[in-house]
Amino acid sequence: MPTLTGELRPVAQARYAIVASRWNPRIVDVLVDGARRALHDHGVADEAIDLVRVPGAWEIPQAAARLAGGGRVAAILALGCVVRGDTRHYEHVADGCAEGLMRVALEHGLPVLNGVLAVERHADAEARAGGVHGNKGEEVALAALEMTDLWRQL
Repeated sequence: MPTLTGELRPVAQARYAIVASRWNPRIVDVLVDGARRALHDHGVADEAIDLVRVPGAWEIPQAAARLAGGGRVAAILALGCVVRGDTRHYEHVADGCAEGLMRVALEHGLPVLNGVLAVERHADAEARAGGVHGNKGEEVALAALEMTDLWRQL
């Protein structure tokens, strides 16, 4: 039985878009740096990476949909951080963002990687942005490379 799997290598002529929230910049900027570094370390030229900044996590799927509809990118890396507060706003934003990103991926047949942290406390975000749990930006960049290669095969 044939097995198809993506590899950690850039696909020729592929462009990658990082859509990142400006909200919680202390966390999100570390995620962006991790994603860019991982892409560069695996052979993606800086000219093949677009960075799109949006106000918050709520706007990330909107920008992702616009990018996906343009047909210029092979994968979209969504990066942001939503921290639970005292209201239900956290659930609306985090769940809406995740659902929106999945919808973009399915409607456009494009890898859309969700690196939007939804955490209880800022310390949890710090742990996932270069802390003890690694860098989620780097993880989604590696997944984007793998998925782009898999899409090429499929």
